[in-house]
Amino acid sequence: MKIFSCLALLEGPQTMGRGPKFWTSAAVVLVLAILYPLFADGYDVGNNVYFFNWLFMALGLSLIWGYGGILSFGQTAFFGLSGYTYAIVTLNIGTVYGLTWLALVLALVVAAIFAVVLGYFLFFGRIVGVFLGIVTLSVTLVLERFMSQTAGPNWVIGQARLNGFNGMSGMQPLTIPWPGGDIVLFPDVTLYYLTLALLVLVYLGLRILVNSRFGNVLVAARENPRRAEMLGYDIRKYQLAAFVIGSTLAGLSGVLYVSWGQYITPSSMGMTAAALPVIWVAVSGRTDLTATLLGTMVVLAGFQALTIYGSQYALVVMGALLVLTVLLAPNGIFLSLGKWLGKRQALASSHTSKGE
Repeated sequence: MKIFSCLALLEGPQTMGRGPKFWTSAAVVLVLAILYPLFADGYDVGNNVYFFNWLFMALGLSLIWGYGGILSFGQTAFFGLSGYTYAIVTLNIGTVYGLTWLALVLALVVAAIFAVVLGYFLFFGRIVGVFLGIVTLSVTLVLERFMSQTAGPNWVIGQARLNGFNGMSGMQPLTIPWPGGDIVLFPDVTLYYLTLALLVLVYLGLRILVNSRFGNVLVAARENPRRAEMLGYDIRKYQLAAFVIGSTLAGLSGVLYVSWGQYITPSSMGMTAAALPVIWVAVSGRTDLTATLLGTMVVLAGFQALTIYGSQYALVVMGALLVLTVLLAPNGIFLSLGKWLGKRQALASSHTSKGE
């Protein structure tokens, strides 16, 4: 019964998309995603893994900012923290016996603990509004500056040199122990399917979470924190929990990114890197997970195309896109488009029923 009650929460007031048509469309998209590697070359498949890696960070920010009303520039801090942790652990313990998965878990635990500590001081210290963004951005830039100055030979943890602004390289990808020989998840078909499976699980899990009592209280705290507190809810606990979950998802992006490219630098926590997730989520529609998922994928593809064919304009276009979103579609372009299509479909259905 608990399983069915959880599945019922896949649809609810906090998420767009419901009914057989939506889930049929989602199933079709998933099947196409599963079949895609059969018809694409290895480079394109690996490139899509790169896109998938960033979606966890975007979904986490949607939970923190969209549902919790907490503007955070700290996603890349947790991304970098987990990425560096995974790099250090794998360089020291290697890949035997599937120890890369232990490194993954440890990296996520480090990100979660750091999020708990930072979030405690933020929310129980009653830091609100724009100051949340300032503090999270400051923490991100401090971490970036710190890692950039670790270039000397004395900055070594075991066998892992931090290398400062040059970054770390040579880390091991995720490896699955197998009797006939370990399966190394290089950035091709195997890592693609793993990342796709994780993405589906995280997306469905977050839908259940935001449509549960937790999500309803979180949204209530976003809309009117005083009213939520008067109803007896300690909104600081809900905000802290959302912050930890969203930050851990950013950490998952960091681990998958390092596993994908075997490389990480402090610039992944710089000012530009910290601002990009905010742009993705704002343009997509921060208050809905589906809009965030689809919108971020499209924006990332466009950003990469601009980087390849006109790198000098890429960040300018992203900034202009954010300004246009704020002025013309403050709820997000993809979310506004989804709601418009939903209204059109509802009107068409009502006209059809009246005709009958």
